[in-house]
Amino acid sequence: MTNRLPLTDHDGEVRELTEEDFRKARPFSSLPESLRNKLSELKTRGPQKAPTKVPTTIRFDADVLAALKASGKGWQTRVNEAVREWLKSHSAA
Repeated sequence: MTNRLPLTDHDGEVRELTEEDFRKARPFSSLPESLRNKLSELKTRGPQKAPTKVPTTIRFDADVLAALKASGKGWQTRVNEAVREWLKSHSAA
């Protein structure tokens, strides 16, 4: 067996897949039944303990959205907090 590159780095980020990765890939259905069963038993994320956020759609100007995303991971949470702070001093109606 050849030495394969790990799929993730030390931060858990998935590396860019190569042509070799795709050539070696196999569909889930082709795995042995015992492995398919074991993988199917893995726990999924449980219910959210804190109040559930509600998905919605909002439209931003392109430059505003680019600046928000450029601020890095967690930008949506920061926008949520900024709106929450704004609502403290403004009428919601």
